[in-house]
Amino acid sequence: MSRALTALSAVLLLSACLVTPGRFVSTLDIRADRSFTFTYKGEIIASDMGKDFPGPDTLGDEPGDDAAPTTQGSVYPAAQLVRIKDETGEQSFSNRKDPGDDVKMQAIAEALAKEKGFRAARYMGNHKFEIDYAISGRLDHAFLFPFNTDAQIILPFVAVELRGTDRVRMKAPGFSSSYDKSQGPSMGGSGDDSAKALDGTFTLTTDAEIVAQNQEDGAQDTPQGKRIVWKVTPMTADAPSATLRVKP
Repeated sequence: MSRALTALSAVLLLSACLVTPGRFVSTLDIRADRSFTFTYKGEIIASDMGKDFPGPDTLGDEPGDDAAPTTQGSVYPAAQLVRIKDETGEQSFSNRKDPGDDVKMQAIAEALAKEKGFRAARYMGNHKFEIDYAISGRLDHAFLFPFNTDAQIILPFVAVELRGTDRVRMKAPGFSSSYDKSQGPSMGGSGDDSAKALDGTFTLTTDAEIVAQNQEDGAQDTPQGKRIVWKVTPMTADAPSATLRVKP
């Protein structure tokens, strides 16, 4: 990878916001006719992906690299980074304590509140948000939650993808303890800390044919069709997933 691409990757990571679930109740209903309703009510915890992110050693070799890279308009500006000397004497990047951190968290809440489906998005302090989200639609396209470019939110909790002409696949990587760890060493220790906060339930209901699912207790019969419930805790290693056959 060139030094320019390496620097760009660092900026993208440093400007992004990783959000993970805390205490929550979430549901997803998918009908055979492709109509769906998704809800999430509970906590979302935000962390800066740039925290403890080591800058490339070669960044200082480029002209104008004396200052840390910045991104205009980012909720988490990389300008907060300062160079420090590590134990080997090499220069690296580290985050300085940002006195405006609460202001940035409030900006995230405001960005979320503008998005369709968010009935409430309140910042509660200590990087924690209270969320009330509900949306209905038709699965003629992929669905992700949450994903908001204004708030620099990446890595959605739940993704529903179209597979071929008559199948949809649901996977909820955010509802597992491996969510942060899968993102590599740049996350430092935040993955373990976020995983400890996991405490919720995720329920899938459907009248479509269940092709595959990974809840060992299987699906239960209800008047509305089948129901699968995943209990999410710090011990949940496998992300909830299911594949359904729907109408073409």
